[in-house]
Amino acid sequence: MQLALAQLSQHLQRGLKPLYTLHGDEPLLVQEGADAIRAVAREQGYAERTVHTVAGAHFDWSEVLAAGGSLSLFADKQIVELRIPSGKPGKDGSEAVQQLAQGAQGNESMLTLVLLPRLDKAARGAAWFAALESFGVTIQVEPVERAALPQWIAQRLQRQGQAVMAGEEGQRTLQFFADRVEGNLLAAHQEVQKLGLLYPQGELGFDQVESAVLNVARYDVFKLSEAVLAGPAARVQRMLEGLQAEGEAAVLVHYTLAEDIRALKRVKDAMAAGRPLPMALREQRVWGLKERLFERVLPRLTPVALDNLLHSAHLVDGIVKGLKAPGWPTDGWQALQRLAFALCQECAVQPASPPRKMVV
Repeated sequence: MQLALAQLSQHLQRGLKPLYTLHGDEPLLVQEGADAIRAVAREQGYAERTVHTVAGAHFDWSEVLAAGGSLSLFADKQIVELRIPSGKPGKDGSEAVQQLAQGAQGNESMLTLVLLPRLDKAARGAAWFAALESFGVTIQVEPVERAALPQWIAQRLQRQGQAVMAGEEGQRTLQFFADRVEGNLLAAHQEVQKLGLLYPQGELGFDQVESAVLNVARYDVFKLSEAVLAGPAARVQRMLEGLQAEGEAAVLVHYTLAEDIRALKRVKDAMAAGRPLPMALREQRVWGLKERLFERVLPRLTPVALDNLLHSAHLVDGIVKGLKAPGWPTDGWQALQRLAFALCQECAVQPASPPRKMVV
């Protein structure tokens, strides 16, 4: 049984199941989901909890399998928690997890909780994960995307009796907050809690938030790709500066941008050859949020614009590796910024007239 994290609270009100699996790369949300399950379990008499972390290939799976039958003198119900940080239990682990999932059925003395990172398609199709889905409840914990972050912050503030001002001032406050904590949800949660300690319940002004919230944003090079395609140049500049400050390799940043440009060009060429857009996107392995971004920007990208971007990407490839190009900055990060802004401009604004061939 699959369940969204937002549905967990209502699900738990209807009754506790013997087996739960949470998987995702957002530690705060995974932790909160697991805490909610544990809280209901404690109310129902699950007084003890054992935690087993799979640390490597030599993990002793027999300890986990035996846990359900080893009740203490002080409790007749227990929570058995299995954590697999790699998301790969291995051959022996696969068999053990399947046995654990099957054994959870009808065992009223044990609640099994499995915590996993974000799983790829192969892992989600494996027999051990299929057993977890078949015999229990699986919850995929999705990250909070940047566009949804201001609303997420507002909801967290509301939980502690606080809110930003209404209207444009409040939206500006939430956007500022989101810019400061983007990519670091755990820190965002901590900053919200800090506001609860610093100020009383009620309305928060921009100045209060600005003076209190630290700049704890963390940027992912793959999120940069999505930001560039979405078009907001100011956010792209913050992300590039953040990636540089965090020591990200300029070559990796260039590869990500160049790969997007190449994918846009390939999809555009396929459409010109008569391929339907959905088919062209599937052939280029473009899906999820990036698929929606491609669908939005491709109609406004001309072949000449894509040729110019592709040529620029080729020049920047040399610059980040130490070469020079006439008319381009010699610093790799400055060249990356220029390339990213060029793609931003093409994605964000419909050209009034066909672009001219770039002179380099």
